[in-house]
Amino acid sequence: MIEKEKLQDYARKLMFEMNDEEYTTLQQEFAVILKQMDLIGQIPDIAKVEPMTFPFITYQQELREDIESDEGVLTVNEVLENVKHEVDNQVKVPKVVE
Repeated sequence: MIEKEKLQDYARKLMFEMNDEEYTTLQQEFAVILKQMDLIGQIPDIAKVEPMTFPFITYQQELREDIESDEGVLTVNEVLENVKHEVDNQVKVPKVVE
């Protein structure tokens, strides 16, 4: 089981605020994940399976060509129509990093 103190440290680093009940739930969820990982580790010859790095095998699937188009391109004014805060024709967003 993952220690509550470790989860609290991670939450602090990620700027999350959690109560004790949420930590308990998170510990239970991690316990399930770790149990599933143990089950996967028991599959015979699992180490011989090549890890998947893409959701489907690209050499067996035809992907469409990317075609450059001006269709759907918005002007600055169109983009700023629905913006709550704007400064000098730029979208102003809340600061998220200290």
